[in-house]
Amino acid sequence: MLGRVTQGTMTAQLLGNINKNLKQAAELQEKMGTGRKINRPSDDPVGITYSLRYRSELSINNRFQTNVNSALSWLDFYDTILSQAVDVLKRVKELAVQGANGTNPQVALDNIAGEVEQMKDQLVDVANSMFQGKYVFSGQMTEQMPYPPGTDPKTVLTDQGSLDYIINTGIRLSVNLIGNNVFGYPPASTGVVVNPPNTNEEDNVFYVLDQIINSLRSGDHEGVAAQIPLLESRIDKILTQRAEVGARVNRIELMEQRLKDLNLNLVTLQSKTEDADLEELIIQSKVNESVYQASLAVGAKIIMPTLVDFLK
Repeated sequence: MLGRVTQGTMTAQLLGNINKNLKQAAELQEKMGTGRKINRPSDDPVGITYSLRYRSELSINNRFQTNVNSALSWLDFYDTILSQAVDVLKRVKELAVQGANGTNPQVALDNIAGEVEQMKDQLVDVANSMFQGKYVFSGQMTEQMPYPPGTDPKTVLTDQGSLDYIINTGIRLSVNLIGNNVFGYPPASTGVVVNPPNTNEEDNVFYVLDQIINSLRSGDHEGVAAQIPLLESRIDKILTQRAEVGARVNRIELMEQRLKDLNLNLVTLQSKTEDADLEELIIQSKVNESVYQASLAVGAKIIMPTLVDFLK
């Protein structure tokens, strides 16, 4: 048996429907205002899990991109200072060839020795280069000068530690160069114990320069000439280190492009999950507005005048 439908029941039902339309209108306005279809977890419980996952992966990817940029900066700096070192040694080679000429008087040899000494000081400055407040040839001991004043540079053993950047999940890349690999390990004649053993190098650049200077000061043309092949050997080794820098740069640039592609893919997926379709929202808003206006018009007819209205 059907119960009696009172005026209060119809009014309550009408108000409920109107409030429902108002709530839908508010939700549509919020989505249009934020441009997102997910503003709280309850909007799409499944979609929010994907959204959070994309956000996390984007954050990690951005961290990798920052590391890649930092690594490229280090390697670009190494390329610059290695180029400077090679330029210095090429000038020293020119001076050595000139000094090996037996027709030079001693005063000319002394002048050449003076310039070679200046080139040695310049090379020490290059070896003590800093980038972002860190000594680049000190291994992991970046706060310590690798070739400090008061020490004989040809006897120095630099730290062998590597500076690594994580450029992707599980991928580490060393960006630093070991000072001894560039400028040479102490020669055996210095008596320095080298680790690993048997890596003493007679073409240690500072040892070679000292030999050239001493030979020039003593007028030993043959002694100067004997150092030229060792000088060329060290130039070749520095160029090898520069080629290693170039190879690392190539790898990082490939990784950089890969990260950019991945970032674009993640942003696209995130947009599909979170971003609202404004055209669709506008249409839904207009439809909702029409329904709301219709409900008000129908409600005005449903709620009939009461006895009080007749008594007026």
